[in-house]
Amino acid sequence: MTAAPRRTQAERSEATRRRILDAAVGLLGERGYAGLRTSDVAAAAGVSKGAQTHHFPSKDDLVVAVVGHVFERAGELARKRARRAATVDEAVRALIADGQEFFFSELFLVALDLAIQGRLRAQPSELLTQLAGATRLPVEAQWRAALVESGVPEALADDVLWLTLSIVRGLAVRRLWQHDPPRFNRLFRTWREMVTAYLAICASAEAASAAPAAARRRAVRPR
Repeated sequence: MTAAPRRTQAERSEATRRRILDAAVGLLGERGYAGLRTSDVAAAAGVSKGAQTHHFPSKDDLVVAVVGHVFERAGELARKRARRAATVDEAVRALIADGQEFFFSELFLVALDLAIQGRLRAQPSELLTQLAGATRLPVEAQWRAALVESGVPEALADDVLWLTLSIVRGLAVRRLWQHDPPRFNRLFRTWREMVTAYLAICASAEAASAAPAAARRRAVRPR
């Protein structure tokens, strides 16, 4: 039997880094930022404390890397969801579901906590800002395109996107002191209905304004 090729040092290092990140994702989800101990992450990953600090010298370095890791995975899933939406209601429903999975996660709260702590110390994390921009903005562009393709006028797609994500993000923060899933679901359903009704009104107004113009063109058409 032919022996499997030995992995290079770079491949072994990347595998170790991946194990640490995967272990940290699980522990952050269970314990949050305050309860995370880097020694527990090393133990869960099956690596030495020295190996962990080689890749992530501090707890904040580790958490920022985890946030980036999770943001990238969430972005891949969002792109798949966006491509499946066919109607406006389906697109808004899928956008809300995607936003819930992202903004209602423990790791979003960890990222929010890091951003707030950085501002309180007057040392906002540029790396965290760059990660959010590099991973979330392309996702939003994908959803904007999905909304347009489903029937949302291009001039309104940005507003629908921003308002939808703002509603989901706002309720995700509100759950910190009032977690009410039935009400959240009702509000999400109401928002979908409002979007559909508003777009129908816009379409009717556009059709009504186009009718006189068409009539005028027929009136001046030579016989």
